[in-house]
Amino acid sequence: MNTNKHFSDRIDWTLASLLILFMIASVLAISSAQTTGQYAAIGTNFAIRQGMIYLVGFVLIGMMMYFDMDQYRKMAWFLYGFGIVLLVGLLVLPESLVPYINGAYSWYNFPVIGTLQPSEFMKTFTIIVLARVVAGHNESFVNRDLKSDLWLLAKIGLVSGIPFILINEQPDLGTMLVFIAITVGIILVSGITWKLLLPTFTSVAVIASSAIYLVLFRQDIMERFFEDYQLRRIYSWLDPYSYASGDAYQLTTAMSAIGSGEIFGKGYQDRQVYVPDNHTDFIFAVVGEEYGFIGASVVVSLFFLLIYHLTKVALETKSQFNVYVCAGVISMITFHVFQNIGMTIQLLPITGIPLPLISYGGSSLIGTLFALGLLFSMKFHHRTYMFSNEDDD
Repeated sequence: MNTNKHFSDRIDWTLASLLILFMIASVLAISSAQTTGQYAAIGTNFAIRQGMIYLVGFVLIGMMMYFDMDQYRKMAWFLYGFGIVLLVGLLVLPESLVPYINGAYSWYNFPVIGTLQPSEFMKTFTIIVLARVVAGHNESFVNRDLKSDLWLLAKIGLVSGIPFILINEQPDLGTMLVFIAITVGIILVSGITWKLLLPTFTSVAVIASSAIYLVLFRQDIMERFFEDYQLRRIYSWLDPYSYASGDAYQLTTAMSAIGSGEIFGKGYQDRQVYVPDNHTDFIFAVVGEEYGFIGASVVVSLFFLLIYHLTKVALETKSQFNVYVCAGVISMITFHVFQNIGMTIQLLPITGIPLPLISYGGSSLIGTLFALGLLFSMKFHHRTYMFSNEDDD
């Protein structure tokens, strides 16, 4: 085995460089978003705090690189159990510790530290456990058949279903959708036969298509099963300007801000359209207004480069466990980006999902960097054997 690699050669500098670019883009966007009088009254510089959170995240990544992926595989169930305990605590602890924020009990409130959203970390804990479950199953069932694949699908459903149910009780629709994306992403690379997956996904597609038909053409039926406020969310997405003063206010202002930026934008801190929560979930509207189509394209390109690099890492690794971890992280980030930008431009309904690595938020940012820390660990502990073309992770 070749152990002569210098310390710096074991660091994933491509991923590190991308994170630095994301940090610059995030701090600039948040710095501009907080120029309105609303933020001046709060008295908090969110841009500086975001930079500090990034630094804490970089330290966390450095600590995570100390452990190799085999150790993360061994810790999988402990991390998962810890995350489940935190999610249960949100449902049973008093409001003094678990405040009601934005219509959900999703955060712990600690002195000095501030708010902490455990579901952001549970995403990565679930990815690690799903990777262990799938890798262990495939190692045990070398000769695959429909019965073993069905058993694997049941185990995946159980592991992802527990946090899904707990998050539904908060409730937090956006995070629930992220867990679905993670689960689907890992299932697609798990080796389960398409004889089982095709009818499953077809059934889901039929249900989704039927729901869309009912929303568009049979509103009378939808009113029997959904509350009025839930239907208003759907209709305000489909026809936002009819609800511009109410449920669709954020959406209409976000689209106005992005459209007003045109090609080159209005310039740094030269916004004119007020968008609520523009430093968190609607940060892309700030980018679109101030930096225009060019600036928005740069941000989207950064995400493309990030997903491309993570995919490259997944293709290069020889460990099944590592592949499934990469698949989970890629699915998580891809869905976050697609959903956040999509809801900002009316492509998708608003679900309150932040733009990863750009939106302000300690739990979201640290949670994403925690997931990416696993990729840094893969590179750092990558071992190359002499006289062989095979690598061992």
